[in-house]
Amino acid sequence: MTDPQMDPVQAAMAGELRLLDREVRSSARLIDELLDPEFTEIGASGRFWSRSEIIADLVENARPSDEPITVSEMTGVLLAPGLVHLTYVSDNGGRRARRSSVWRRSGDGWRVYFHQGTLSSL
Repeated sequence: MTDPQMDPVQAAMAGELRLLDREVRSSARLIDELLDPEFTEIGASGRFWSRSEIIADLVENARPSDEPITVSEMTGVLLAPGLVHLTYVSDNGGRRARRSSVWRRSGDGWRVYFHQGTLSSL
């Protein structure tokens, strides 16, 4: 969960970076804290993921020995009170993707509502 008192864009960025952390990705409880109850994702493969499917997949495929996922070009904009849009480029062992996330604030703090990845040859 991110700090609700933090600047909205900074709070969303901090949450996004936590979701890329290997420790978080290996814990259903930690992922659960960062995903909105209505979360959905369109993965870089084009597959549609539900909240429960993405949590199960991340935990099942987490490998502590994996290289960290690196991030570049992260920017964010406050779309409306309680709603932030982030874009960035991720590199996961040479697999690069342009990413877009929508974060919204609720009583539980900032949580990602929607995420999409598109493979990139940058």
